[in-house]
Amino acid sequence: MEDCLFCKIIKGEIPSSKVYEDDMCYAFNDIDPKAPTHFLVIPKEHIPSAAAITPENSVYVAHIFEVIAKLAKEKGMDKGFRVVSNCGESAGQSVFHLHFHVMSGRDFTWPAG
Repeated sequence: MEDCLFCKIIKGEIPSSKVYEDDMCYAFNDIDPKAPTHFLVIPKEHIPSAAAITPENSVYVAHIFEVIAKLAKEKGMDKGFRVVSNCGESAGQSVFHLHFHVMSGRDFTWPAG
């Protein structure tokens, strides 16, 4: 999508602090981190949210979780980490391109914090 913030980041039109990249996904540090380690992982295919996952594009989600596990190990996140994906405006989604926040380095509470 031409006006999608994350599509522009993937294309290099908007700068980001890259953590990881391959042919299916891109990971970068969050510009407003909520934990000492906080990065996002996004599919290179534009998928608006988790509500738009289909049998045809779910391969991206599976791959992203493999990448999250790899990055968590590389970054020494062995005490635990949180993966969050907001789906819809009322759930807090502000960029309508599927993305997963990966956070670690502090204790978290449930349901918020």
